[in-house]
Amino acid sequence: MNNTGQLEALLFAAGDEGVRLEELSFLIDQPASKVYQMIQSLNEKYQKDVQSSLNILELGNHFVLTAKKEYAPILKKYAKSPIANRLSQAALETLSIIAYKQPITRMEIDDIRGVHSSGSVQKLTANRLIEEKGRVEGPGRAILYGTTEYFMDYFGLKSMEELPDIKAMEEELSEEIPLDLYTDRYEEPIEEKGEN
Repeated sequence: MNNTGQLEALLFAAGDEGVRLEELSFLIDQPASKVYQMIQSLNEKYQKDVQSSLNILELGNHFVLTAKKEYAPILKKYAKSPIANRLSQAALETLSIIAYKQPITRMEIDDIRGVHSSGSVQKLTANRLIEEKGRVEGPGRAILYGTTEYFMDYFGLKSMEELPDIKAMEEELSEEIPLDLYTDRYEEPIEEKGEN
């Protein structure tokens, strides 16, 4: 693994929240000044390569991997297409977590799901179902996500209180679903032995 490859992978995995220079320096185990030079070199490579759609934005002390401006029309077209508008299972899980736990950071969503959610968060943002609701105070100033007015309209909700109660659903599911679906269904009834 080379340092530039690691840097590119980290920028990709961080998604729209980006990564702080200090974090990149720690993860790649290189001085911050060297990592900054690597970022500049990688971005220059992207700019010179007409076959590449990638670009690195510097936002304060954060670096975000994005698409070049000229690719905005095709990305908007994708976001509006019927194919893109069908939400995947991962996007639905992410949306559910945000709806019930908002405001919430992407890292907190990742912790709950146990997998990276940057792609789902980007898709939900593009579909206007979630939006930035602020930032966490302190190091990193991670984005806090919450649902939008469009989310409310899309799901026909007047208020968040109309969301189904999670505890009630869990209780209902635990009552309805047997522990062993196979044996409970096919188990023969035990006949009571009568006294002789």
